[in-house]
Amino acid sequence: MSLKAQISEDMKTAMRAKDSVRLGAIRLLQAAIKQREVDERIELDDGNVIAVIEKMLKQRRDSIAAYESANRHDLADVEKFEVTVLQTYLPQQLTEDEIKAILEKVVVESGAAGIKDMGKVMAEIKPLVAGRADMGKISGLIKTRLG
Repeated sequence: MSLKAQISEDMKTAMRAKDSVRLGAIRLLQAAIKQREVDERIELDDGNVIAVIEKMLKQRRDSIAAYESANRHDLADVEKFEVTVLQTYLPQQLTEDEIKAILEKVVVESGAAGIKDMGKVMAEIKPLVAGRADMGKISGLIKTRLG
């Protein structure tokens, strides 16, 4: 079953269960997917759907940080719930040790010597971990490794 079909099935399940909070999060995801399909005039495959989910997760994490700094924990809790719903559609996340092993391999293969090579390392590691790791966290690990 494709990821889009799974999201549609989960939406129907949430409707039947009258789970309005989960239903709202799934509808936001479906709207983002449809918007990208209309904008680009393409049918999204699972890889593109994962990219949409990652973008939404980044937006939610930024919102959580902003709400918590503004002492609006009620709004931050809504965003945190949406993050948990969105994460269910991503593939199994990599452990930190797995990420470090992939990073080390990419650094050695690319011949990266310093922080100036960070862009090259990011470009090579992104397709290897797409949807399975937070790119912000990976960016920090790369800076530590190359810096």
